[in-house]
Amino acid sequence: MTAESTGPAESTEPVESTGPAPSEGPAGAAGSDKEPAQEQGTTTRSWLRDHSELGVCVLLLAIGALVLTDALTMSVDIAQRGPIGPRTVPFVVGSALLLVAVLLAVDVLRGGRGEAEGGEDVDLDEPADWRTVLLLSGVFLATAVLIGPLGFPIAGALLFWGSAYALGSRHYDRDPLIAAVLSLATYFLFDNLLGVPLPGGPLMGVI
Repeated sequence: MTAESTGPAESTEPVESTGPAPSEGPAGAAGSDKEPAQEQGTTTRSWLRDHSELGVCVLLLAIGALVLTDALTMSVDIAQRGPIGPRTVPFVVGSALLLVAVLLAVDVLRGGRGEAEGGEDVDLDEPADWRTVLLLSGVFLATAVLIGPLGFPIAGALLFWGSAYALGSRHYDRDPLIAAVLSLATYFLFDNLLGVPLPGGPLMGVI
């Protein structure tokens, strides 16, 4: 005969602890505080990246405010010859810049996005065309030096012709004529209509 055990049966169920759960240390609390801050910073950067066109709005606002401020502080006692004076163009340009900046900001905040440039005729691997940049810089510097002794009609014609040549135009029979017409038209517009005196140079008595 085998002896049967009459003692109490051992329980195989796990014993659950009823004590208080261990509290998180300072490192855990600091980590939980950093996660929302990191998420907020990521969200802010993402929003700014999606609305990067607002930077253009700020630039347009700054330029418009600068143009209007310069127009308000302009002295027009000598140059004023009628209802349209030297302040007219700066006022129109400055107001237009402010209006475009506001309209662009409203469109961007409403979800408007500019279409990405296809770039079919742009090769990003090609180096910069420094020859064109240097030619244009030389043309502008030459105009600034020659506008005093030669006057605006001649210096302006050289400016327009030189800019066209630097940008690749080689129509030697047409470009000088167009440059001369543009220069004379600009001179008459500013000197006679807007009341902004420009140096006439040797052609002062002729024109």
